[in-house]
Amino acid sequence: MKAKNKNLKSLDQFIDEKFGKKGTTKREQFEAEYDAFKLGILIQQAREEKGLTQEQLAELAGTNKSYISKLERNLKDIRFSTLQRIINEGLGGHLEISIKL
Repeated sequence: MKAKNKNLKSLDQFIDEKFGKKGTTKREQFEAEYDAFKLGILIQQAREEKGLTQEQLAELAGTNKSYISKLERNLKDIRFSTLQRIINEGLGGHLEISIKL
């Protein structure tokens, strides 16, 4: 049986060390940026799953390719109404939202 590497950390431990514990300003900023990053990745994955290019998705959602590209790369904030349009009209999906306290 191999001995455990004492230098290995869980992702939660790494994030705590790098950005601080939950509730700290630095950690809250990290969490907000990570959520935006995840949203971009989810849009990209859904678009690819539907076999759409960024240009095709933009046309279906009534926006432009540049906007979709910036969302997928987390370079642009998104309005809720635009997000709904991209998901509903562009991807033919349904947006589900939850609040975790």
